[in-house]
Amino acid sequence: MNRTARTNDRYSRTRTGGHSGSGSSGGGYGERFRSSSAPARSSGRSGGGRRPAAVQGEFALPVSTTPALPAVSAFAELDMPEPLMAALTAQGMAVPFPIQAATLPNSLAGRDVLGRGRTGSGKTYAFCLPLVTRLAASAPAGGRRKRNSPRGLILAPTRELARQIDETLAPLAKAMGLKTTVIFGGVSQGRQVSALDQGVDIVVACPGRLEDLMGQKHCRMDSIEVSVLDEADHMADMGFLPSVTRILDDCRPGGQRLLFSATLDRGVGDLVAAYMSDPVTHSTDEASASVSTMEHHLMLIEPNIKKQITARIASRPGRTVVFARTKLGCERIAGELREAGVAAAPLHGGLSQSQRNKTIGAFRTGSLPVLVATDVAARGIHVDDVSLVMQVDPPGDHKDYLHRAGRTARAGEKGSVVTLVLPHQRKEVTRMAAEAGLEARPVRTELDHEVLSDVGAVEPSGVPISDADFRKLVDPRPARRHSGTRGPRGARDHRDGGRGGRQGGYRGRPRD
Repeated sequence: MNRTARTNDRYSRTRTGGHSGSGSSGGGYGERFRSSSAPARSSGRSGGGRRPAAVQGEFALPVSTTPALPAVSAFAELDMPEPLMAALTAQGMAVPFPIQAATLPNSLAGRDVLGRGRTGSGKTYAFCLPLVTRLAASAPAGGRRKRNSPRGLILAPTRELARQIDETLAPLAKAMGLKTTVIFGGVSQGRQVSALDQGVDIVVACPGRLEDLMGQKHCRMDSIEVSVLDEADHMADMGFLPSVTRILDDCRPGGQRLLFSATLDRGVGDLVAAYMSDPVTHSTDEASASVSTMEHHLMLIEPNIKKQITARIASRPGRTVVFARTKLGCERIAGELREAGVAAAPLHGGLSQSQRNKTIGAFRTGSLPVLVATDVAARGIHVDDVSLVMQVDPPGDHKDYLHRAGRTARAGEKGSVVTLVLPHQRKEVTRMAAEAGLEARPVRTELDHEVLSDVGAVEPSGVPISDADFRKLVDPRPARRHSGTRGPRGARDHRDGGRGGRQGGYRGRPRD
């Protein structure tokens, strides 16, 4: 099948029961994903009264025609298996976050759920718990798994986010005797193919690599019972919607859909209309409400002091995420910070997966206090205790601002967001701040301004961090010694007319 040929006409085709599982000739987008015995879908556009007004740039939330179950105040009130309850208790979790309390009763009952919640609001457990509970209940006798046919699917936009979702999911799945695997690009597909061939219950995947494996017949979607889309807005921003829709098209009819997003723009609205049946909708807050838990500083500065202010703020104690617009910008800023004595590492799509994993690991453990990242790479960073976000390059729009800011003030904690604004950026940043719901406006800031003390800025040591010391911070494991008599890698006997082994020192997996 030529999947590319389907990309441009995905939304132009008329949904008139073309799927073998649809028994209706006029059900529209949603009807084709329910069996003929299922009740007809409702888009929520009729019979439910007026729809709520949309936030700027977002679609109006659909009104459910079936009343939602009431929220709970404790996990103990939910009908979940004892092993899952024990796993939550072991992690000290007794009281659910608002988005969990509101959506779990409905998702556990099999309802489609549309949830909007800012980063750090607890969305991951809100979909992992019902996914594991429902798949455990429907597991085949004897626990036998079909090769290449998972029963649960979680789609995420970035590799880092997919990995971190699995870190939350895997212990819950293991408690219920389920197996998971993670699928994403930038690495060899060998282990991913092997895991699918052995049989897994749940796949956490990025759309691009998953679609590749589907095309190679390594993964089938016709056994998917529950599918989850996390950070759907970001998948839309990254251009993944054609892949997402093709993947969902191949899922079995009648499956449960859970969609979670920080913002609900028009691209997400297309997915809701196409694939969700009378969803329960819940919004923990408006798209701009997350800014209320943070202090926001828009520092209007002259270009000649930008480097100094960046270093002083990055030198503060605690974890800091610095945002740059480009990969080269990340490398440059991280290098300048290390020259000033600040332990900082870049994170962007130009790094190998191994490098990215080591960098995030060092940042999570605290051995690396400063991370300099692009927007795409940082969307998968879910690290607690990030006390400050600094935007050396202002974001492109208010949505990017909210997502960047979401790296701090997670789970009810406090945090600060600093944006460095050059004179020519003032007008655009002022407009963006208003759209993001900020009261703060650009304030002229010099090197002796008190706001720098307020955010904890200090003078850096000025002692450069050597490459060797930096490598120890990111990867403290001792380097492996070469053994044998053939000499170092790359030094080979020149055979076959002088053609030796690999030239150059890089032997790792291909870069992103």
